[in-house]
Amino acid sequence: MNRKVELLVPASSLEVLKIAVIYGADAVYIGGEAFGLRAKAKNFTMEEMAEGIAFAHAHNVKVHVTANILAHNYDLEGVRQYLTELENMKPDRPDALIIADPAIFMIAGEVAPHIERHISTQANNTNYETYLFWHKLGADRVVAARELSLKEIKEIRAHIPEEMEIESFIHGAMCISYSGRCLLSNYFTGRDANKGACTHPCRWKYSVVEEKRPGEYLPVYENERGTFIFNSKDLCMIEHIPDMIDAGIDSFKIEGRMKTALYVATVARTYRKAFDDFFTSREQYEANMDWYREQIRSCTYRQFTTGFFYGKPSEDAQIYDNNTYEQGYTYLGIVGKPNADGLYRMEQRNKFSVGEQIEIMKPNGENQIATVTAMRDEDGLPIESCPHSKQIFFVELDEGRTLDEYDILRRRENHPIALD
Repeated sequence: MNRKVELLVPASSLEVLKIAVIYGADAVYIGGEAFGLRAKAKNFTMEEMAEGIAFAHAHNVKVHVTANILAHNYDLEGVRQYLTELENMKPDRPDALIIADPAIFMIAGEVAPHIERHISTQANNTNYETYLFWHKLGADRVVAARELSLKEIKEIRAHIPEEMEIESFIHGAMCISYSGRCLLSNYFTGRDANKGACTHPCRWKYSVVEEKRPGEYLPVYENERGTFIFNSKDLCMIEHIPDMIDAGIDSFKIEGRMKTALYVATVARTYRKAFDDFFTSREQYEANMDWYREQIRSCTYRQFTTGFFYGKPSEDAQIYDNNTYEQGYTYLGIVGKPNADGLYRMEQRNKFSVGEQIEIMKPNGENQIATVTAMRDEDGLPIESCPHSKQIFFVELDEGRTLDEYDILRRRENHPIALD
């Protein structure tokens, strides 16, 4: 079977969905207002979902909707109503549902028969018999557990039907717990990771307490800020796409339904070019490796690892000595349509000013350095800066710099930022 690979990109909002589509996604995955595992994400109302699906489909991009909580009895009637609404969406419905719970899987088969069912990594899919189990029940795709090596994924491909698809993460945050088994957040705070409310306790700072000396905290020093013994590096497989394709993976998933439009655009654009280069020629892919690395490191990240793909990770897959993101750029805003005077509409994400040098990030991979020559408010009055969050204004750049709708403006930084 001649397999067509898919670049699957996250979207936390309608704005980010449009950016994911424009910057190279073959498919996007989103959450509704309930029954997904990112309760703190903005998520989509039904109206926004309908608009997003129509936009994606107009660009030949698919939309997958998460319904991957582990349900309790009181969830089931709401799940049935929600999935029925998705099935009845007009003129476009979602292309797939991402599901972890067998009950939700069966309900989806009953009330949403025209939407594909994909099995979430939350369902702990670690062997080919599990894939065959879900295939026999009607699943079109299974998402590999993050703990699998490429060798194991290749073995799964050899034992499942050709038409069954394998999805695997290629980039983004890792969890220190086994897929679908994390209870730390619920234990510590009462907020259930399996219901979408994870507080990310693996990012916290820890000390040791001796049994007979309660309340006496003994710090485990790695540096002056403490130690972060559960804190995983981020997955990045940009240098290993050929190995992942060889393993038989169909869909390559970027983690990040809580991320900004700048992050999504940067990562989607980079992996899009890497895949396109690889399928043009192996030599072109290898020749552009430095560009991929530079672009990936330009957005916010922790430090990188290849996870479990080449076997059990070594100790250097964990971050013990710091709890910071590396930040390459600050996100300034997305370019909208021009007004009658030729100035482009913007909605502020971070403050910038007239006279400042910024960078224009374009979907085709081009980056242009530009100087802000003028800014006007919504009434057309000149302003020197845009100090208010989400402020609407219009911007003009120096001569020779052209803007297009969905270009992103950003400012280069070179300092780390602390995790929350």
